[in-house]
Amino acid sequence: MDGLEGERSGVDSFALVSYLSDPLAAFLDRLRRELVPKCRAKAHITVLPPRTLQGTCEEAWQELRRDLRDFEPFRVELGAVKVFPVSRVIHVSVTAGHRELERMHGALNIGRVAFEEPFPYHPHITLAQELAPEDQAAAFELCKSRWCEFSGSRGFMVDQLTFVQNTLDDRWIDLAGCALASRVAS
Repeated sequence: MDGLEGERSGVDSFALVSYLSDPLAAFLDRLRRELVPKCRAKAHITVLPPRTLQGTCEEAWQELRRDLRDFEPFRVELGAVKVFPVSRVIHVSVTAGHRELERMHGALNIGRVAFEEPFPYHPHITLAQELAPEDQAAAFELCKSRWCEFSGSRGFMVDQLTFVQNTLDDRWIDLAGCALASRVAS
């Protein structure tokens, strides 16, 4: 993705994510749409949550690409379905890869993408958010039940990061991507 021009409907909210692959991604996408039918997000793990930038998105992306050279691909394993107590976001927890994601977040949350986030960074896969209070308990139970039924691998590789921008109609558009490079000892 060469030009980092956001669509005209773009808003000043950017994030850095790693998309999951199928069959895990397809399962999580179906579950998320079952809970929130209008949800258009693709299954992903967020490295840098939504934020405004200091400078242009081109400048921010150049800094991110430079800093991403310090990271090799790593595996993430997912755990149980949980709910964040304050935000009430239903999510799948991360059991393996948590430390690597925290290190990546800490190293990248600087420069043009530095942002004071409203909550401490906690790696997870979002399943549902902003549900009506009366729907929360049933949605949580449905998520736990569906997650128990999933028989595929609950792990994935973080080997590609995508810089995304939110739009006025709450869609996320991919602006640029970067593969993490493995360093092989010579």
